Amino acid sequence: MQATRLANGVRVLSEPLPDLTSTTVGIWVENGSRYERAEQAGISHFLEHLFFKGTARRSAAQIAQEIDAVGGVLNAFTGKEYTCYYAKVLREHLPLALDLLADIFTQSTFAAEEIERERSVIVQEISQVEDTPDDYVHELFNLAFWPGHPLSRPIAGTAETVSRLGREDFLRFLEARYRPDRVLIAAAGALTHDALLAVADRQFGALAGSAAGVDGGPPEPRAGVSVHEKRLEQVHLCLGAPGIAQNDADRYPAHVVNLALGGGMSSRLFQEIRERRGKAYTVYSFLSSYCDAGYTGVYVGTSAEWTREVVEVIRDELARVTRDGLAPDELLRAKNQMKGSLLLGLETSDSRMSRIAKNEIYFGRDVPLEEVAAGIDAVTNDDVLRVSRRLFRPDALALTVLGDLKGHALGDEVLAS
Repeated sequence: MQATRLANGVRVLSEPLPDLTSTTVGIWVENGSRYERAEQAGISHFLEHLFFKGTARRSAAQIAQEIDAVGGVLNAFTGKEYTCYYAKVLREHLPLALDLLADIFTQSTFAAEEIERERSVIVQEISQVEDTPDDYVHELFNLAFWPGHPLSRPIAGTAETVSRLGREDFLRFLEARYRPDRVLIAAAGALTHDALLAVADRQFGALAGSAAGVDGGPPEPRAGVSVHEKRLEQVHLCLGAPGIAQNDADRYPAHVVNLALGGGMSSRLFQEIRERRGKAYTVYSFLSSYCDAGYTGVYVGTSAEWTREVVEVIRDELARVTRDGLAPDELLRAKNQMKGSLLLGLETSDSRMSRIAKNEIYFGRDVPLEEVAAGIDAVTNDDVLRVSRRLFRPDALALTVLGDLKGHALGDEVLAS
């Protein structure tokens, strides 16, 4: 991986992979929903949509036609702490991809009629999440677990906040947040660093200014049970606890524990809840990590009459790993699974591009794969015990339930020791 900082502060990162037929380039802005005020909720995501709605040189239709004409992908996504605009093309079409990205990033017009049209699209997107309970329960968990903190809010905002945003709001937000010290350009695939650097300097070298700090610090987690009654066929539940930040020293054992608990078909929770008891179809655990905070959790979709039993099983497994850790063969399997998943996930230029960008955002440097593999291999059962006892404290557990409990009462007693 090669890295260069332009005179104005824009960082340019590349990982040349000459054997690949594709190249992916992304413009990353260290700006996401956590950097919004409450009345701005959803503005980062709204802006991401608007960048594709026309520039001084191209209409929205022309942007789509040019990338489709070469079989490429031009897209974007917004997270809690960053937004990325990216293009993936065959190596010979890299100049077009760079031109398109630079055009939408620096020359978008944000026409009033496009804003109104896209506002309706985003409101429908928000409604779609609310109609997808296995996604919506995670949003409800965030709101209950980190109350009042920007990290708790849905990335897309709400229909109410989105309806209030106007063109001047977007322009002011761009002026404040889309500054060169918060921008990085990452690319991976069939390219050279010097060629990428030349385009970056020409297209982005004129950006100026710096972004003011707006972060209010990490959230304060809240334990307890939150029940949302809704007429659904299943009950969807998310049981979680405070987790780890992206650069936490315990990140390797935490990920190993997560995989052993609910990271695949051989995991403890999948085997116990689905295979042995037949109480659910979808069972998994997860880690969500940010620059200064995180949470770990388990999702299950089950029937109303089985909800209490499922919660008890999850709590029993958390208590067991906290008490005993992992057996030697289980620990080895989880470590090998983690390394295999990592390497298999890096076989494409887009995954490689994302990796070097996120390393820059969260670590300020490249983190070689050899270093990651060594960190995974070094995890011992003592590490597993330490991180499990840190993460799964009974008094820190939180449970969010969404669905029709059919009269099966569920209160804080399900989390009581």
